[in-house]
Amino acid sequence: MKKILIATTNPGKFAEIKYFLSDLPIKIVSLTDLEIKENVEETGKTFEENAKKKAIFYSKITGLPTIADDGGLEIDFLGGEPGVKSRRWINGKDAGDEELINYALKKLKGVPLKKREACLRAVLALAIPGGEIFVSEGKVRGLIAKKATSLRTPGY
Repeated sequence: MKKILIATTNPGKFAEIKYFLSDLPIKIVSLTDLEIKENVEETGKTFEENAKKKAIFYSKITGLPTIADDGGLEIDFLGGEPGVKSRRWINGKDAGDEELINYALKKLKGVPLKKREACLRAVLALAIPGGEIFVSEGKVRGLIAKKATSLRTPGY
């Protein structure tokens, strides 16, 4: 059976991508399944650069077709912040969901609802051993609420 690698150690992200590929006649494996410990530093200026960098790296070391992703939040009022540094928005260090939500709400304090427009963007890259790379992007626009709610999925 053919295999494809989902290049993430995040169990939730792995389960989500695996679900969408579940009808395909392939074995879907994770970095954890393959006991891969190497991390790829996300130094790209765009979500696409980071997704491609990760997909290419893990495809080269495993010899498997590899899907990797990157994405984040872009808040119009803040000039597109946090953007590609969504997880590292606060002092350049990885932050959790609650901390990021509270930080965003603090930065938008006093901003009227109609000026709290934002885009949540996700980019997937598929690297095929031998050099082919395919990229897909999804995005959804909306408004940042004035307060946090428990009625949400992980992330922003």
